[in-house]
Amino acid sequence: MRVTIIGSGGVGGYFGARLAQAGNDVCFVARGAHLEALQKKGLILKSIQGDVQIRQARFVSNLADAGPADLILLAVKAWQVAELAPQIAQLMGEETLVLPLQNGVLATEELTAALPADQVLSGLCRIISYVEGPGVIRHTAVEPSIVYGFRDPALNTKAARLKTLFEQAGIKARCSEHIEADLWKKFIAICVSAYLALTRSTYGELRSCKETRAIMQALFEEVAMVGRRSGVLIEEDFVGKTMALIDTFPPETTASLTRDIWEGKPSELDYQNGAVLRLADKLGVDVPVNRFIYHSLLLMERRARKEL
Repeated sequence: MRVTIIGSGGVGGYFGARLAQAGNDVCFVARGAHLEALQKKGLILKSIQGDVQIRQARFVSNLADAGPADLILLAVKAWQVAELAPQIAQLMGEETLVLPLQNGVLATEELTAALPADQVLSGLCRIISYVEGPGVIRHTAVEPSIVYGFRDPALNTKAARLKTLFEQAGIKARCSEHIEADLWKKFIAICVSAYLALTRSTYGELRSCKETRAIMQALFEEVAMVGRRSGVLIEEDFVGKTMALIDTFPPETTASLTRDIWEGKPSELDYQNGAVLRLADKLGVDVPVNRFIYHSLLLMERRARKEL
């Protein structure tokens, strides 16, 4: 299958490498020193599930150079999705599927503003990985998996081929009949990333201190409440399951948003805790923990975006 990876960082780099390793025609879209290294040496993946170096792939800087694709895997930061949507349209044929893997719950809506709704999936992934250096992806924890599906589950037959594609590449995959609920369940968990940034802590440190653990749970409860008020089916015991999930993460690990804020880079803060605030305000409910965390980081975010 012809696969285009837009955003060749920790997520796109990992999944693209596994798809290329399985023999698919993969094109990676990247930029800067990362792109230069990819073009010279290929993509080097260092993974707890086995290392690989990918040379038999294309590495380009412009979407226009990627050419037509059967699957477009969108792995850029959340704030880049809306801007890229019109450009993605130029790569699509009648059977092309677009699968966004952003954190948050807004990507599909932003894509379908410019692309056919019956070709845009909703999706999420689970993996802890990052760019270790130009051309090098490091996968440190979590069995990599992808969950995907159409908002209208009647369209899921169009995506049946993806399960085979991913599983042949050693990627655990599931086509969901309730993808909105799946997105929200991941969204609940990732919203703690900003609290990690604010406390300058790892998952292990945050969960081991009773005071910060209690605030983490309160944060999750707020997001779950907003999801339920938005009409999403979230089980009453789900926050407890999320806390148990966080307890399984390697103690030294952090999240990509956390690292971006620490490094003074633009982050997905507005698409995570910021989105919780906007949705809560529309619903007329209070989310004081998320509001405090978001507002505490807002100046750093604006500084990173050169808005101050």
